[in-house]
Amino acid sequence: MHKAITSDKYLSLISWLKEIRQQKDLSMRDLAAKIDQPHSFVGKIEAAERRLDIYEYVIYCRALGVNPKVGLKYLE
Repeated sequence: MHKAITSDKYLSLISWLKEIRQQKDLSMRDLAAKIDQPHSFVGKIEAAERRLDIYEYVIYCRALGVNPKVGLKYLE
């Protein structure tokens, strides 16, 4: 079994989150401020250097204004 962070499905979820951030014209710093994290946190997530746990994922989605359930389809 592959580690989740390197799986194609996880990477597609992260790509989706990044795309939403960019569509909303938010910089990594903007998003980081919304979730009270350093901008390097967002950078590491988007570069797949760090994995989002489920709680962080929900917070991330709320900051982007998307329903967390929508992104779960990328993991199926």
